[in-house]
Amino acid sequence: MRATLWWWMARSTTSTSCPAVSSTARPCPSLATGWSSTYPDYLKKRKKTRRKASRTGRRGLSSRIEPTSAVDGLQEVQRQAQEGKNIGTTRKGIGPTYSSKAARTGLRICDLLSDFDEFSARFKSLAQQHQAMFPTLEIDIEGQLKRLKGFAERIRPMVRDGVYFMYEALHGPPKKILVEGANAALLDIDFGTYPFVTSSNCTVGGVCTGLGVPPQNIGEVYGVVKAYTTRVGIGAFPTEQINEIGDLLQNRGHEWGVTTGRKRRCGWLDLVILRYAHMINGFTALALTKLDILDVLDDIKVGVSYKLNGKRVPYFPANQETLQKVEVEYETLPGWKVDTTAARKWEDLPAQAQNYVRFVENHVGVAVKWVGVGKSRESMIQLF
Repeated sequence: MRATLWWWMARSTTSTSCPAVSSTARPCPSLATGWSSTYPDYLKKRKKTRRKASRTGRRGLSSRIEPTSAVDGLQEVQRQAQEGKNIGTTRKGIGPTYSSKAARTGLRICDLLSDFDEFSARFKSLAQQHQAMFPTLEIDIEGQLKRLKGFAERIRPMVRDGVYFMYEALHGPPKKILVEGANAALLDIDFGTYPFVTSSNCTVGGVCTGLGVPPQNIGEVYGVVKAYTTRVGIGAFPTEQINEIGDLLQNRGHEWGVTTGRKRRCGWLDLVILRYAHMINGFTALALTKLDILDVLDDIKVGVSYKLNGKRVPYFPANQETLQKVEVEYETLPGWKVDTTAARKWEDLPAQAQNYVRFVENHVGVAVKWVGVGKSRESMIQLF
């Protein structure tokens, strides 16, 4: 192949509507069919990231994207209030957007940019369907359509056919293409901690379905994992530490949810989860980030297996009630009690920190290619 796709399982920038590479000068980011956000959020984040980049007008939008509308957000809030339960979503309307997509009633960018009268009729029909399900749902249909018409003209110059764009990129001059995933493996709609998941496939299979590219084009698959485990919102979390350790990790790691500002729940690194993620994604290498957050600890625990009713569980449980009941088996490693933030090469790390990295490699069966000891690019140590 003349081009190789590199897949990252997570991103480090604090943006939910634009790729991390949007703020760099060299790449030409394109948002593909599997992406979802509201028009206002996207345009707001686009303006912000353009200020950081040395060139503008580089980002493209796939015509097959199905953006989230204000109607979807209202519906999600109404549904959770009506059912009296919350599964930890951001209440942005992502779930209803994908529900409409599965029901084949959703509206895509190509629809918005085509016949606006036809788009308006379909939008009104969709809004009325939502109101029929939730009678107290208040929707300013005409106001929404007026805003959408304005958004249409603003995004029109950015829209391209994503399939042809990717095909030409893959079969043109040799290059490397970085594909960036927005959520972690355990939030995948099919393989995550269901129902406490997002509404799309954020494991490596999402590259093919989200971009419209064949699997043989995927080259390297890099898994990005923190040196400890975090989760925002509700759902099973076997290695969670609801104590001073969890507080320390949360405070030192500045663990706050990007969209909602909620505190992230924190705990020891869970290698059962990491091995499971590797089974699904086939990582060729790992990036172990935030190692420096562990600098102050005397001892560091790592979850290596689960037990249920005294017996070891040989797999990652699909059932949430089962996952809530598992007992984690830990191995304890000595801490290094040294500030690692100035380290720029492998040899700069203390022996105990190196041992921690090797421990992860040995238990997962995947080499760690990068170790992060700070926020800057210079703080990412490359091992090979």
